[in-house]
Amino acid sequence: GEPGLKGEIGPTGKMGPTGEKGATCDCGRYRKVVGQLDENVGKLRNTLKFVKNVLLGLKETEDRYYLLVKEPKKFRKASMNCKLRGGTLAMPKTNNINQLMADYINQAGLTRVYVGNGTGSYIYADSTPLREFAVWSQEELLYSTSSPATNVSCVELLNTGTWNKVECETPLFFICEFPKSRRRGRGGTAASTS
Repeated sequence: GEPGLKGEIGPTGKMGPTGEKGATCDCGRYRKVVGQLDENVGKLRNTLKFVKNVLLGLKETEDRYYLLVKEPKKFRKASMNCKLRGGTLAMPKTNNINQLMADYINQAGLTRVYVGNGTGSYIYADSTPLREFAVWSQEELLYSTSSPATNVSCVELLNTGTWNKVECETPLFFICEFPKSRRRGRGGTAASTS
């Protein structure tokens, strides 16, 4: 016989449940990356501090760095060397700085270095006079009545913390000083000078 007729199409089925909303950010992973970056920056800071204070042997105070240069040079060339490095020959203007520099010399196993206590009439490398602070050795005080000859008008700092006049043509090691950048935040603290 003939095939039967097709039946009518049934009604459309119900919609399925709405799917869960997809995550817009894998924030946990990013937080981990940022945390790792912070940790790395901290390690870099410590490494930089190690390089400055141990390998380079820098000493620092609240506003200055001090670098002992172990290259014997005559006074004029020592002064020029500090300028080329972006600083000046170190100028011990207070007892604390003078002691820090004397300790620095001692730790390096040295007895004396050039400092920027000027020439001739004894002014500092920045042209200020040696008025407020001076620690001439006893020998220098005994002979201070005679005016200094030009060839002995430079100044060395001894590891005892006292100053001596010295011939400017004498090759000596020397200490340079550098001002710290003013960009530091208020919360920053200076590193130890030890």
